[in-house]
Amino acid sequence: MRSLENRVRRWLFGRDLAVWYAPEYRLPLSALEARTGFDSRRADHAVWFLLERRAIGRENLRQPRRAEYQELARVHTPELLDSLGQAATLARIWNVDASALPVEEAMNTVRLACGATIDAAREMLSQENPRQVGRRALNLLGGFHHARPDTTGGFCPVNDIAVALAAVRAEGFAGRALVVDLDAHPPDGTAACLARLGEHFIGSISGADWGELPGVDETVLPASAGDEAYLRALDALLSRLPSGELAFVCAGGDVLATDPLGGLGLSLAGCRERDRRVADALFRIPSVWLPSGGYTQDAWRVLAGTGLQLGIRSNAPIPRKYDPLRARFSAIARSLAPADLGRGELSMDDVAADLGLTTARGALLLGFYSAEGLEHALHRYGILGELARMGYGPFRIEIHDEGVGQSARLIDAPTGQSLIEVVLEKKRVGHDEMLYVHWLAMRHPRASFSEERPQLPGQEVPGLGLSREITEMLARMAVRLGLQGLVFRPSSYHLAYAGRESLRFLDPARQGRFEALAEALRGLPLTEATRAVAEGRVLLEGKPYRWEADEMVKWVEPRAEDRAAVERARASAGFSVLETPEPEPKA
Repeated sequence: MRSLENRVRRWLFGRDLAVWYAPEYRLPLSALEARTGFDSRRADHAVWFLLERRAIGRENLRQPRRAEYQELARVHTPELLDSLGQAATLARIWNVDASALPVEEAMNTVRLACGATIDAAREMLSQENPRQVGRRALNLLGGFHHARPDTTGGFCPVNDIAVALAAVRAEGFAGRALVVDLDAHPPDGTAACLARLGEHFIGSISGADWGELPGVDETVLPASAGDEAYLRALDALLSRLPSGELAFVCAGGDVLATDPLGGLGLSLAGCRERDRRVADALFRIPSVWLPSGGYTQDAWRVLAGTGLQLGIRSNAPIPRKYDPLRARFSAIARSLAPADLGRGELSMDDVAADLGLTTARGALLLGFYSAEGLEHALHRYGILGELARMGYGPFRIEIHDEGVGQSARLIDAPTGQSLIEVVLEKKRVGHDEMLYVHWLAMRHPRASFSEERPQLPGQEVPGLGLSREITEMLARMAVRLGLQGLVFRPSSYHLAYAGRESLRFLDPARQGRFEALAEALRGLPLTEATRAVAEGRVLLEGKPYRWEADEMVKWVEPRAEDRAAVERARASAGFSVLETPEPEPKA
């Protein structure tokens, strides 16, 4: 019923919403989320949800194109553009290590996002559009507002707003441009870039005072201002908004109360109300909406909420238990026939096996999956595509019987290096038949450890940043095999933390201690939090805490949790964290 209602609302309100998106919007930086909290899947999750819920249709989608360097050069200096071909420059922008940073693929993402902002502005101003007034465009990546003409900024290689405005100015647009910047940080780069780009207005509400920004109507709110104070300041800003012929809106997701880099204290409902008020204020002005920052797992919900508001004018909350990756992988799994994966109808091999005869057939993982079938599944789930963007491939799969269970390895064929390795077994846990993961390793041998990317417990080389995808794929395997769930024993804090949204410790007391530990470590980057646990800098009741490698489970069908026992354990666990010791001075 909700999907049917959304289709009607889309026909009424969202037929003209243009949404720019490409799978390549995901930055191919394996350490980005653990290092900064930025989830590169944000655009994917938002568009999957909006399509599934019929808030947008395929007719709303636009294919981004790469911005040309001559378009970027209207705003940025040759020196800045030259520097973007260097891994060290991009590593500084995204606060990651430069080793194995795929420069071409990373810049492809940036140029696609920038090209989409340019084309969105062009479409909003198109004279061929009979319903030009009030047109809205949503680019699911962009709002790089810290890049100046000659310098890059945090997470901002180029300034797509300024580049887009420069493009339409060059094509004859002479009207006033409005920039409503609602990211949690000031639009310093946009102010610098727009100084020479004709008549414009920049309005900003942020939670950071970086000094006076010439030409910006700026409101700086205190930390944790909350919905009421924020919306009051927003109304005041919108009341000062002059008339204009084109608007850009940075609908930042870092305003959430849970965001470690923004901290303005907004709720998801407050973000949706923010978008509604801005959309109403710009009702008669063509506008281009951009997501800007967002450094929590809820950032995609802010972006999807912007799409709901623009597409169907909906204030309905996104269900807290909705997992976009699970929904996506479940849909893909339903499209994969058993024959695609290795186990089709009864074959002569099956007859031969029943008669005790040997055949030339290769080993089947868990009696079902062939090597070719696993490779096909990895392709369909998009995992091989992401690995190719990191510089790997072609690939091959090897399946072997182990002392306990069976192993499957994804091999980078040119080098022979193992990228993903898992050891699985069907095993009874309590009263349930489960898919038991004895071993899971994801290896990025092109990368190396550094101060920005320190070695974590159990790592020989850095990880691939694909743990959520692999965990969900294993869960789909459990479903297909008729098992009740997926079980594994995380050997360190970062592995448990990565799976916390969908996996729970079987023991309620252990789950409670884990939640208390995560709360004590909140605010630390995941790499630093993991090191703090491994190095004994986390204390439990005043004594060094040793990580407990207990069983976590992901149920196929959700089960009730003894929440009272979890809360008792959580409340009684007295964790504290010691600061990193200062290095001793060198002699």
